Amino acid sequence: MKKNKNSLAVRRQREVNKVAAVFLAPVILVLVVYIFYPIVNTFQISTLDWNGISADSTFIGLDNWIELLHDKAFWTAFLNNIKVMLLSILIQIPLGLAMATFVEFAGKKSTIFKILWFIPQLMSSVAVGFLFTYALATNGGIISSISQLLGGGLVDLLGNPDTALYTVIGVIAWQFTPFYMVYCVASYTNISEDVYEASLVDGATKGQYFWKIALPLLKPSLKSAAILSMVGSLKYFDLIYVMTGGGPGTSTELMATYMYKESFANFNMGYGSAVAGGMFILITLISLITMRILNGKED
Repeated sequence: MKKNKNSLAVRRQREVNKVAAVFLAPVILVLVVYIFYPIVNTFQISTLDWNGISADSTFIGLDNWIELLHDKAFWTAFLNNIKVMLLSILIQIPLGLAMATFVEFAGKKSTIFKILWFIPQLMSSVAVGFLFTYALATNGGIISSISQLLGGGLVDLLGNPDTALYTVIGVIAWQFTPFYMVYCVASYTNISEDVYEASLVDGATKGQYFWKIALPLLKPSLKSAAILSMVGSLKYFDLIYVMTGGGPGTSTELMATYMYKESFANFNMGYGSAVAGGMFILITLISLITMRILNGKED
């Protein structure tokens, strides 16, 4: 009897494996074609001196990577990415949590706020970029117009190297904070209403409930949100490219915009691929270190 049961269990497991293989095959194919192969191909191209158009290319080994290690423009772009990452986490997640908390406590009365606050997330980054490029223009922009009405002069936020990056970060926060609001609202739904009602019975105020009960329960979700914000900030491209193109100078240059310029503006596909490879390695390392630190704290 035991042998029959074992053989039956083995057959069932084989059938399950076959079905799993059939369903996973399309997913694996897509991952190989659109993710794994491009990554490998990028590292292959990074060993070439190639303009990305002609059929002629020259193998130069690690020359592009050696140049990348000594490229001040790339490391400036990396530091700009770090600034975007840190400020995005410090601005978007707390604001998103505050908005979600308001929505949670206000109940059905907050429906209109949900709609209004989520509108920026529905817009494409390119559209947002063009919108704020005109809104923040030196001549005729909203800030300059208000400044002139108050007796001041023209204000050039995007043309000033000292303010350009922080201005763009503010626009990024305006667009993506609603995402973290929705994320936190979804996290609130995982907290049982019984917990809130029990806290009220014990005499806790809404503030005490938030700081002592809700926030500790939301910490795992907030950690995941921080990782999402971090990875997204390190590979950010479209809005900054539309608004400033990486300028003035290199004040808003990011790794992605620098990669695009080298590959498609300067027609240096080999070096652009090295920049993309360096970007991939740095993002992976930062993500792994961050996850390690967060998981270590949980342990």
